[in-house]
Amino acid sequence: MKPRIEATQQTTRPISHSPRIGLALGGGGARGLAHISMLEAFDELGIRPSIIAGTSIGAIYGAAYASGISGKDLRTHTRLILGQRFGIVRELFMAAQPLQQLLSVFSARNAILNPETVLDVILPKEVKSDFAECEIPLKIVASDFYDQEPKIFTEGPLRQAVAASMALPAIFQPVILDGHALIDGGLTNPLPFDLLFGECDIVVAIDVTGCPSANPKRPAPTAFEALFASAFLFERTIVREKLKAAQPDILIRAGTNTFQVLDFRKYDEIFDAAAPAKQQLKQQLTRVLSVETLAEVTHEPKPEPATAEKPKRRSLLARARARKRD
Repeated sequence: MKPRIEATQQTTRPISHSPRIGLALGGGGARGLAHISMLEAFDELGIRPSIIAGTSIGAIYGAAYASGISGKDLRTHTRLILGQRFGIVRELFMAAQPLQQLLSVFSARNAILNPETVLDVILPKEVKSDFAECEIPLKIVASDFYDQEPKIFTEGPLRQAVAASMALPAIFQPVILDGHALIDGGLTNPLPFDLLFGECDIVVAIDVTGCPSANPKRPAPTAFEALFASAFLFERTIVREKLKAAQPDILIRAGTNTFQVLDFRKYDEIFDAAAPAKQQLKQQLTRVLSVETLAEVTHEPKPEPATAEKPKRRSLLARARARKRD
């Protein structure tokens, strides 16, 4: 499916500095591997976001990028992790176990994996330990299970915030913080571009939500498919409603709609599918930045023309007194 790229009509506005770009990275499970391609687009253009907001897998890659890790290095690291390491975590996270085995675990515990333990395995070691250490300001979204409200992290331990943001129910245990049970941020704000309004001049949002693809050989979804796809159907609905109220300056749908939430083994296919969107993002950024730069030049105050100061003429009385002295 061809990626869909949208941009709201740009409103020329005077700015007294280089345009600040805010980047929102949404949640979507394995489809979120496409975020790596979008981060590469920023690197290839030599553009650095001024602020990042991330949800779920968007929080993972947002935290890594804000820590100073390039998109290219993230691609290399991700391929290494998903292709060679992980052991039992890899098998569980990629849904290689039959649903019956998963459900047998649920009877003993509230979920299979501790998200903080998984992050210790999958995150590059260069990822910072605290928000204050990040090179780019960062906002991470989690959901408070009992309060049914988003929880926005902007300071404190970074990995704990990312773990809460990615804690998809049934797969990951909730993160307990100050008595609050925190779960996947996508359940309350799957595409957090609204957190960037007022923080930058241009808001870019990368949407990696998707929908289940029908199997012609099996019209009804399996219990396993229904279990995980239902949450992302809900998230897609939230994004649709948010866009009715407000829109980012650039909205990218990354072209990974046909992949499922746990298709991590298809990382190379996801990268390939996101390649056209990456190129179109570069084009959109180039166009929008040129508009903003033109606005800055156009609205720059014009200097007053230099005029030679005319010599002051002395009054008639002053000239008469001067002649009398002579």
